[in-house]
Amino acid sequence: METFLQQLKALSSAEDFLQYFGVPFEQSVVNVSRLHILKRFFQYIRQENLLTQTDEVGLYTLYRVQLVKAYSDFVKSTPAQEKVFKVFQDVDGRQHVTLDSLKASLPRRAMA
Repeated sequence: METFLQQLKALSSAEDFLQYFGVPFEQSVVNVSRLHILKRFFQYIRQENLLTQTDEVGLYTLYRVQLVKAYSDFVKSTPAQEKVFKVFQDVDGRQHVTLDSLKASLPRRAMA
């Protein structure tokens, strides 16, 4: 029989995780925020120090609570507002490129 962690390793999509833990979800929320939900879920697991737990039934329950919490974050908010990924954390997702750096990146043209 597979252990809880072995079963988790077999899951690959946000839908897989939500279905495994029996969390009701709206497909439209998952379509927009799938990676953000999973990243936030694993952040919550690390914050709660759940990686060291050994009781599988208790672990399932604790993980489910964190997944519900992560999913709920994106039901009431957006990925840009939640800023889970670095691109959203850096200057509100905007990159600043100077004209000089653009010029420097262009290939040099031979003068005729």
